[in-house]
This record gives sequence, C-alpha cells and structure tokens, in this order.
Amino acid sequence: MVRVEFLGPIQKEALELEITNLNELATILQDDSEMQEWLANSAVAVNDTLVSSREVDLKDGDKVSLLPPVCGG
Repeated sequence: MVRVEFLGPIQKEALELEITNLNELATILQDDSEMQEWLANSAVAVNDTLVSSREVDLKDGDKVSLLPPVCGG
C-alpha cells in the first residue's frame, strides 16, 4: 500500500492505495472534483523528496505528499 497525504489547505484525509506510479494516482484524484484544482497547482513529494515526473515507480510502504502552493510572511 502507498500512503497519500494531503498537506496544507487541502482538506482531505490520507488515502491508502494499491498503485504503482503517480500516473495511477493522478487518474484516481482527477475523478474527485475537489482535487482537480489542487492537482494542477501542487508539488508532489515521494518519501519526502520532490519529484517532477509522474513516471516515478511506487512500492509498498511509500508515502506520497501533495504540497499545495501557500503564501506566508
């Protein structure tokens, strides 16, 4: 299982999914109308390392974090 966490203002509980890459996760989340806007603007980290490709292979025990843009001071 891969744990998917939603950080910052994304008000969604963590998910545990049987997925093998970020493309599969994107397909699942695109079906959620609340997530569509966040998907276009969020950074993604796998095991606390930022990634830029959806082709990243995932394995059992990995953690994916969606990091929405935030502003602060």
